[in-house]
Amino acid sequence: MVFKLFILLHQNMNFHTNHINQIIMEAENGKYIFGVVKVGERGQIVIPKEAREQYNIKPGDNLMVLGDQKGIAMLKTEVFQEILNQAMGGLTK
Repeated sequence: MVFKLFILLHQNMNFHTNHINQIIMEAENGKYIFGVVKVGERGQIVIPKEAREQYNIKPGDNLMVLGDQKGIAMLKTEVFQEILNQAMGGLTK
């Protein structure tokens, strides 16, 4: 699967390797593919180190899990709050 993404996105991606020589893909528009994670027995995943560093995710941070028909995404709750405040800014006056 990652190899197919590599071929599909190759011309629009920059490639880096992480601390364990996995390829990290970065699109020109700031979107990333950090790799594949496995869901454990309790439904837990490990967020790749590079993703935690890129988005400044620290132990104890709260993440909001969003989704649609295509999949899920996570973002820090303070980022979501910031987006919500901007969207609601014109409505509160």
